[in-house]
Amino acid sequence: MSFQDKVVIVTGASSGIGAATAIKFAEEGAKVALVGRNQEKLNNVAKKCGNPVIIIADVSKDDDAKRVIEDTLRYLGKIDILVNNAGIATPVSILSEHAIKIFDQVMSTNLHGPVYLTHLAAPHLVKTKGNIVNVSSVASSVILAKDFFAYSASKAALDHFSRAVALELATSGVRVNVVNPGPVRTDIVENMGATKEVADATYSQMHNITPLNRISEPEEVADLIMYLASDKAQAMTGTTVVTDNGMILKSNIVPPQE
Repeated sequence: MSFQDKVVIVTGASSGIGAATAIKFAEEGAKVALVGRNQEKLNNVAKKCGNPVIIIADVSKDDDAKRVIEDTLRYLGKIDILVNNAGIATPVSILSEHAIKIFDQVMSTNLHGPVYLTHLAAPHLVKTKGNIVNVSSVASSVILAKDFFAYSASKAALDHFSRAVALELATSGVRVNVVNPGPVRTDIVENMGATKEVADATYSQMHNITPLNRISEPEEVADLIMYLASDKAQAMTGTTVVTDNGMILKSNIVPPQE
């Protein structure tokens, strides 16, 4: 797949799926705007992306989201592909006194951010007949662990938002699709506050409960994102593609690590 001279925005590009996606797009000739909150991590990813635009931004903040679009247009001139990948997974019980605070934080990043960026980018994607790939989760359709009501709700909403916008933008030649990964080896567990040992144990448990007895690497999800963004998927819009090693085929719940 060639993305020669295509302009791609990847949010959450500092690590994991976002980093792998940005690197692969760059390898296929795309001009990439790397969006994330961690300058050092973005700089490390940028070394593998040729000459990308680095945008330090928190997509949950409207002013930052505006700057993502403005800087991309200023330095790269157009927008062909938007990959809404940035997301957080903060566990909290509905009984907790912090439940609504955490819920608002998760929804701001996982739902409000992609919705607002889509709103801002859509007119420019209409011009280029571009497309959007939203990175959701199998948590949108199954409950993977307790205390994740906020994360599950945000991803279910993102899926349905994507379908609604796919229908609206189809007449303008803009496609919108969703990738629903299962367990992927990234730093998301450690970003939730877990130690490396707890993160390793969590991934080991996830490995054991998938029918294929494995978990994915970020590059596998990046390959799927690129396929959906390519002309090979020109008939696909409003589609949710699961890549979870069969995880949702089983009813196991991953118990939290102590």
